[in-house]
Amino acid sequence: MASPAVATRHPSPSFFGPDPRRRRGHSPSNLGFRRSGLQLKVTAIFGWIKGDTRTRELNTSAESYTLTGSASEADTKPREVSVAVVSSIMDIPSADWDACSVDSVDPDNFNPFLTHAFLSSLEESGSAVKETGWLPLHVVARDENETVVGVVPLYLKSHSRGEFVFDQSWAEAYYSYGLEYYPKLQSCVPFTPVTGQRILVRDTPYRDQVFEALVKELKSLTTKLKVSSLHITFPSEGEFSKLKDSEFLQRIGMQYHWRNRDYRSFDEFLMDLKQPKRKNIRQERKKIPAQNLKMKRLRGDEIKSEHWDTFYKFYRNTTDNHWGRPYLTREFFHRLGEKMGDKVMLIVAEHDDKHVAGALNLIGGDTLFGRLWGCLPDAYFPNLHFEACYYQAIEAAIELNLSKVEAGAQGEHKIQRGYLPVTTYSCHYFLDPGFGAAIGNYLAHETAQVKHVIKVLHDSGPYKEDILNEFLLTQGDGV
Repeated sequence: MASPAVATRHPSPSFFGPDPRRRRGHSPSNLGFRRSGLQLKVTAIFGWIKGDTRTRELNTSAESYTLTGSASEADTKPREVSVAVVSSIMDIPSADWDACSVDSVDPDNFNPFLTHAFLSSLEESGSAVKETGWLPLHVVARDENETVVGVVPLYLKSHSRGEFVFDQSWAEAYYSYGLEYYPKLQSCVPFTPVTGQRILVRDTPYRDQVFEALVKELKSLTTKLKVSSLHITFPSEGEFSKLKDSEFLQRIGMQYHWRNRDYRSFDEFLMDLKQPKRKNIRQERKKIPAQNLKMKRLRGDEIKSEHWDTFYKFYRNTTDNHWGRPYLTREFFHRLGEKMGDKVMLIVAEHDDKHVAGALNLIGGDTLFGRLWGCLPDAYFPNLHFEACYYQAIEAAIELNLSKVEAGAQGEHKIQRGYLPVTTYSCHYFLDPGFGAAIGNYLAHETAQVKHVIKVLHDSGPYKEDILNEFLLTQGDGV
């Protein structure tokens, strides 16, 4: 049996800067950086009430880690891996990033949100950048041959928006004690509540050791920047388990996913539902053609520039009426279409030859990911949201032989339409041990409540009892 992987860090020069966590001020909104030699100068407005601009210099010269302890490499010399921080994903070649984003456990489980194409679209379009409170500080590990062996999507955040794991109450608790919660470090895919790897490691014989080195570097970076905390949101279940041993607090949440039982048609799926639920869905779907609506599923080159301009109008109508803040720019959608090709599916609704609503989806290795929905301001068509976001997605997954549909965050109304609750994960590391302990106690109670809610909602699902039991056996409690 292989011995446990060990990664030993050789400290880099000290990080200097005042510790602002004991000050009060207003919530920061501007984050910036500039390169000066080997130094990445991070400028942030720290504070909640008055605040003042502080500058912190993070030495970005690579830290060296010696990887030892792998029995499979007993006859070779210890490997050296250098870990550094870059201020843009464009500093990492796309081929290297994507080689790390492949799931080594399940290579066919392609996650489009972890690709260089998706993440660079967020940065290049001005959506996830310093001006919006998302300062990229991606972590990259290279071996002795300068081969990229691991990366971590990481951002210095001045707020908690666009994360879908809600920690505003933690920020208020910090503030009430005269401490500052922002800025914080966040490893995630911005604006995207989709589970996937966060510590992205190339498939090598020593990948477990690289994983450990990257986790150590994340914690070291948290200390160097003197931020309140480090958050890894929507990691894989495997990462969730591993990070527990690295002093991360564990939190669970809930989403609603549809699962494909090798259905050959939508009607075959309906036959797995209880009769009243089956009847309700059929009635909802009949209302679409009755309102003179036509549904189309567009992919790749079928999606033209004018489609993205129209969808951006839909998106802005949704954000203006519900979210209050548009996270994504018009340019993001155009870049996404250009870079992601047929991995993008745009479901559109037409009325009198005019596009009136749409739903954006991305296609993974075995999953259809539903992301955004919107319509024209004056569009009112009962049940169109259900058709565009849920039923069309199910039909597409059946047609493409995909295993599941992830319909995004929140929404108990999804249950009666075939989507069942599943567990999501997040991991949290706090520099202040007192607050860490207090939040840990809170999470213990919250976890019990979330597990109970998942069970209750699962048991009330629309499926026949034998199908529900089958899902329960194959999924377990997910924790």
